Amino acid sequence: MAVLKVKFTKTKRDKLAQILWILNWVSVVSGIILFSLGLFLKIEIKKRNEVMAKGDINSVPNMLISVGVIACIINFLGGKICYDCSDANKFSRWKLVMLPYIVCTFCFTFCILVGAVMCYTMRNELEESLYLGLRDAIKFYKDTDIPGRCFLKKTVDMLQIGFQCCGNNGFRDWFAIQWVSARYLNMASKEVLDRLKSNVDGKFLVDGVPFSCCNPSSPRPCIQYQLTNNSAHYNYDFLTEELNIWVKGCREALLDYYTAIMRSVGITALFIWLFELSVLIGVRYLQTAMKNVLLLGDLEGESDGWLLENSFVEAAKYNINIIKNLGKANQISTVSGMNDPNIDVQNTNCGKTNVTTKSIPAAS
Repeated sequence: MAVLKVKFTKTKRDKLAQILWILNWVSVVSGIILFSLGLFLKIEIKKRNEVMAKGDINSVPNMLISVGVIACIINFLGGKICYDCSDANKFSRWKLVMLPYIVCTFCFTFCILVGAVMCYTMRNELEESLYLGLRDAIKFYKDTDIPGRCFLKKTVDMLQIGFQCCGNNGFRDWFAIQWVSARYLNMASKEVLDRLKSNVDGKFLVDGVPFSCCNPSSPRPCIQYQLTNNSAHYNYDFLTEELNIWVKGCREALLDYYTAIMRSVGITALFIWLFELSVLIGVRYLQTAMKNVLLLGDLEGESDGWLLENSFVEAAKYNINIIKNLGKANQISTVSGMNDPNIDVQNTNCGKTNVTTKSIPAAS
């Protein structure tokens, strides 16, 4: 028994073809939207690839871009097919194409769903990429005179100012690295020499942060050096007073920023998937209805349309039987219950037999 069978008159078939023609053009626009979202996400990631480790974080935007391009092509073709389906004579040219088209479109809509899901599962990969990238960027912050790293100071400063953050996990990350270049250290100063000698690796470590960590909304001038020394500043308590620098780490700030973008992209892709799926269901009804009207031979009469010609159970059994019999072309088929008529026929004796041959007459 057919699944979700619906009866269509000629008027209903024509209206369905016209509606699907319009919806396919709307789907072309949705494909452009998917392409634009993927391109936007790719550009946003590329803007800050200096503070991101190499990984698979571009897989989501690349998939959205590819799916968007394919959507435009498939739905453009679908619009042409649905437009011709309003005429039974024109439908005959698409009769053999429509079923493969529906199967390909179904696989394509599944890719949209995968892209929407990936927008929500990408957080862990993005967090790891940001952690490793920011760790290296902060580590090389002082290398302003080394080719390939001279831009990192400006990148980190602009990042901390723009996203109101400080460090990787927080402002204390700057305490564990030497972020001041050795060329700006006064080696004649006893304080500098003591700090270099007190560190095992010979690094100049201070409890201070770059200027880009300062909060311009603070009521007092920015305190960026000796942050943990209460006696170094007037009316200052490190433990109780709210610091005048950004407390949030840049990894958390960037992760929140990209998560919000991917959530919006994922919701949009999910709605587009539901829309594409509804259009695909309509195309399937149109294809079966037009196929049945040609079989009946009455182009003006009623015809049935359905999603599946047989029930889910019957379709599953049929496909399982096909799989079971793959590679058995040389064996006896028992699916239909018919036996090979030659199965009981005994083999003939093909051995040599004594045959009396006539003598060749001698020439007279």
